Amino acid sequence: MISNAAAWAALFLFAAGMTYAGVKDVVTMTITNRLVLLLAGAYAVFAPVAGVGLDGMLTSAAAAAVVLTGTFLLFAFGWIGGGDAKLAAVAVLWLGADQAFTYLLYVSVAGALLTLALIQFRRLPLPAFLQRTEWTGRLHEASFGVPYGVALSAAALLLLPESPFFSAMI
Repeated sequence: MISNAAAWAALFLFAAGMTYAGVKDVVTMTITNRLVLLLAGAYAVFAPVAGVGLDGMLTSAAAAAVVLTGTFLLFAFGWIGGGDAKLAAVAVLWLGADQAFTYLLYVSVAGALLTLALIQFRRLPLPAFLQRTEWTGRLHEASFGVPYGVALSAAALLLLPESPFFSAMI
């Protein structure tokens, strides 16, 4: 059953890519275009083989385009990074148009919790063993910003069971 195997492979690839994006954003505050393009290309390859219909693919692409437009506005105002904007759109592509609003809601909640946790973390003195690592010191600085890729990734992973790829396996 090729569609079932393709759906499993796609789910693994998407989950691994989103997890990598979240971790990389914490460490480097970057989400590479290469990763976003890999995820978008993998969707184009896996979706038809996994049984996601053309209508589902087109509505997911339209929802992703709307999210990309909105997140680029947020980027233009300096509220999020460019990688965050692109990662949000590719996540909606994978999760499907039906989950776009729920995804953005989950991202908002996860982002708020992450921001509050960082504010608390930055109020405390940085332990000596964390001072030896460059990225923890940078993350501890108030001017550093919030690695929002963590919220984007967490929300996508929480909604993964609602994706069209899970539906293809049932």
